[in-house]
Amino acid sequence: MTETQTCRIMIVDDHDMVRMGLKTYLMLEPKFEVVAEAGSGEEALRLLEKGLPDGPPDLVLMDLMMPGMDGVETTRRVIEAFPEMRIVLLTSFLEDEKVVAAVEAGAVSYVLKTVSSEELVYALNGALRGMPVMTSDVSQALTRGLRQRSAQGVDEGLTEREKEVLLLIAEGRANKEIAEELHISIKTVKTHVSNLLMKCEMEDRTQLAVYAHRKGWAKS
Repeated sequence: MTETQTCRIMIVDDHDMVRMGLKTYLMLEPKFEVVAEAGSGEEALRLLEKGLPDGPPDLVLMDLMMPGMDGVETTRRVIEAFPEMRIVLLTSFLEDEKVVAAVEAGAVSYVLKTVSSEELVYALNGALRGMPVMTSDVSQALTRGLRQRSAQGVDEGLTEREKEVLLLIAEGRANKEIAEELHISIKTVKTHVSNLLMKCEMEDRTQLAVYAHRKGWAKS
């Protein structure tokens, strides 16, 4: 996406007034165009899977706390179906574990609803470039949450799908083979591998394979 292109945004929030306020503000920014709205995570997924008239949005601005499927689970599901989608979670709550969960799910940024309009625009622009933008309090919460997760054992932070990918990596499978085995796209496999490297604090696939063997998960 070039600097002159318009950014297509989907807003997901269970409060009508919040969606209206965000849409009204974003319409004042020439670079942003709100192309879809959803009142729940389930509705957002249905709209994305059905397809929008001019293609998928470039970015999803989504509330964290919603009835039914919350922002973290919705993010996880959206990223699995659309690996290139950029998601910014907007919330009133700052909980260490929620911040970690949001990042693990694939959100580019986690922004508090108390940020200024300029900070929100900065976060959205950063997300478009794949650059995480977090205020200092969010960054501190992420650091605390990761430390707590590390103390509990890093394997507890892996999803079942990530463990499946890890075991196949330990067997020496390539991304294409993993994709065929698990019936997912190669892009999704790459996303899982990146998450594994971050969570396990490893630098490459070989270290991941060794880690799986040390944990006793992989076949000897």
